[in-house]
Amino acid sequence: MQRREFFQHFLKRAGIGAGALGAATAGLVGYYQPRKEVFDTSGKNNDELAEKLTTPKKAVVIGGGLAGISSALELARRNFEVTLVEASPSLGGKLTGWPIEALGEQFPVEHGFHGFFDQYYNLNEMFASAGIGSDMFTASPGYPVIFSDRQVEVFGQTPKWFPFNILSVVQQSKRLDIASFLKDYPGLWPVISMFRYQYDRTFHDWDSIDFMTYCQRGEVLPAFIDTVLHPFSDATMNRMEVLSAAEAMRYFHFYFMGSPEGLAFRITTKDCMSALIEPLERKMTSMGVRVLKGRKAQNLVMQDGRVTAVRLDGAGAANGEVASIPKREVPVTGWLQHMSDAGIPVLVARRGASWVALDGRCTHMGCPVAPEASTGGFHCPCHDGRFNAEGLPVSGPPKAPLARLDVREAGEMLVIGQASSSSSPVVVTAEELPCDYCVVASDVRGTRELIASTRPGNSGFAGQVAALGEADPYVVWRVWLDRPLPSADFPFYTVSGYTYTDSITFYSSFQQPFIDWAKRTGGCVAELHAYAVAPEDVRPESEIRAAMLQELHAMFPESKNATIRHEIFMMQSNFTRWAPGDNAKRPGVETPYPNLFLAGDWVRTNAPVFLMEAAVFTGRQAANAIAAKESLRQRPLPIVPMDGIFA
Repeated sequence: MQRREFFQHFLKRAGIGAGALGAATAGLVGYYQPRKEVFDTSGKNNDELAEKLTTPKKAVVIGGGLAGISSALELARRNFEVTLVEASPSLGGKLTGWPIEALGEQFPVEHGFHGFFDQYYNLNEMFASAGIGSDMFTASPGYPVIFSDRQVEVFGQTPKWFPFNILSVVQQSKRLDIASFLKDYPGLWPVISMFRYQYDRTFHDWDSIDFMTYCQRGEVLPAFIDTVLHPFSDATMNRMEVLSAAEAMRYFHFYFMGSPEGLAFRITTKDCMSALIEPLERKMTSMGVRVLKGRKAQNLVMQDGRVTAVRLDGAGAANGEVASIPKREVPVTGWLQHMSDAGIPVLVARRGASWVALDGRCTHMGCPVAPEASTGGFHCPCHDGRFNAEGLPVSGPPKAPLARLDVREAGEMLVIGQASSSSSPVVVTAEELPCDYCVVASDVRGTRELIASTRPGNSGFAGQVAALGEADPYVVWRVWLDRPLPSADFPFYTVSGYTYTDSITFYSSFQQPFIDWAKRTGGCVAELHAYAVAPEDVRPESEIRAAMLQELHAMFPESKNATIRHEIFMMQSNFTRWAPGDNAKRPGVETPYPNLFLAGDWVRTNAPVFLMEAAVFTGRQAANAIAAKESLRQRPLPIVPMDGIFA
C-alpha cells in the first residue's frame, strides 16, 4: 500500500472524514514548519544585569571584516574602549571595494557579487543599526540556473511552508517532475535526512565524508543532484566533491530547508563599500571606536596566560628574522620567491654585490604578489594591484609600497629580517595596544599568521589554528562589453556544468554607476565567477580567461559579437575550507585564554549560520562572551531553527 493511501485509510478507519482530513493535514503542515528562534546562552537573571560597564575597559578587535565590525559595535554599546585594527587600507573584508580608472571614468569594484538573504537576521540588524535602509537594496526577481546541457531553469520566490517549498522547486524544474521525484523514494531518504539536521548528530554521522559521496551512497536522483544540490552547494565556495556532507547539511538547513524565509534575497543598488561598509564605519566612529586601517597586528603579547597587548607593525614586515635562504638559490637576474616557515612570502634579488629583499604580501589585503616579467615589477592577482621594481604601487587598490626587508650575509646563507627605518620606503612606528580583552576576527590566513607569530604556548590551541584551511582559489572576471546581451533577463544567474563559470552577474541591470554607463554607451557590464577552481584546472590567467570567454559565448551566444572594452581578472584564495573532518578541529569563539576570543565564519559554533551571517553571528557571540566575563547583559541572537523540522 502506498504511503498516501495508508495515511488516508488510517484516518478513515479512525473515523476521520474528508473535512477532518483537511483540517488534520493543515494541522500537520502547520506543526512541521521552520520558525525563527533565539540563540541565548545567558542565565535566568540576564535581564537583571547591567547593560554597560561603569568604568570602560580596553578591547582590541583584530580584523575589519563583518566579524570584526559586529564585535566592535557590540562592545562599544557596552561602553568598552574599542580599537579596531585592519591590515588593509579599507574595512569590509570580502565586502570591501576600491575605485578603478577605466574608459576615462571611475568605477567601483569589489571581491564579487553578494546576495543578502532574508534569514541574515544578525547581519540585517547590524545594517539597520547603522541607518542602512531598504533604499540600498532591491529584491532579486528569481533564482535562475544556467545549465551547460539544457535550458535555463528559473526557481522563483518559493513558498515558505514545508513541504510546499521543496515541491515548488521540483515543480518549477523542467527536468524534474513531482511524479518521478516521489516515485524514486529510496533516493529521497538522503534528502529527507537533510530535514533532520541536528548539529551534534549530523556532524557525528556525516562530517567524515564529502557531500558528493553522501548523495551517491544514498542513490539520490541524479537529476536532483545536477539540478539543485550541485549548483547550490557550490555557492559555499567549496566544491561538492571536497565539501563535508555535514557542512552541506548545515548550509542547506540554513539557506532553505530550515529557513522560515524561503529563497528570497536582496542585492545592493550601489557597490557594497559605499552602500554598506562606509555607513558601518561611520557608525563605529560615532560610538567612539578607534579604527586603525593599514596597520597589521604583528603578534599578541602574552603574560600569565592572558593577552596584555596587541603589537602592531607599520608596513607589513615581520618582526625579527623572517627567513634564511642559501645564496645559491637567488638567480643572477630576476627575483627569488620564497615562502618562510611562518607563511610569509619573501622576494629576494641580487643587485651587483648586494642584495634586496621585499615582503611579498600586497599592502592592500596581504595576498602574495608575483614578479611580472613584462613590467619588471610585481602583480597581485587577487585584486589586480601592481607595483614597480622598487615595490612602489602603480595601479589598482594598493596605496602603500611593499615593505623593504633587511638582508645580511651569514656565510653561504642570507638572513632576511625586519627592515630598519633607513631602508624602508615608508616608516611607521611600531605600536603596542594594551587591552583587557582581545577578539581575533581576521580571515583564516591572517589568523594563522598571527597565532604562529605569537607562539601562545598552548600547543592544542595553536594546532587548531594552524589546521585551518582555505578553499580552492576562485576567480572574478568583470568585463565591460560594447553592447547589451538581450537574452540576459535576470541580474544574477547560478551556472552549472561548465569547467569554470559558476555564476554570472549583470551589474548594468541593477547597480549604479553601471546602469548609467550602459545607458550612455549602449554596452553592459558582466561579471563571471568561478567559485572553486579544482587543482587540475588551475592554469595561467590567459588560459582561464579564454575558457571563461567561451563559456560566456555558450551561455549568451550574442556575446560572440561583443568587444571587451575593459576587464578586470582576479584570482583569489581566501574563503574558508569546509572539508570532511575539519569541524572537530576548529577552534571555538572562546579559547584557553580567558580574555582572548575568536570570530569569523571559520569559527566552530553549533548555531545554524553560514558565510556572512556566521561572521556577524560569531562577532556578536564573542561580545556576549566578554559581557559574561564582566557580568553584563548578553544579547539574545536571532537564528533560523537550531534543528531541522524532522529532527
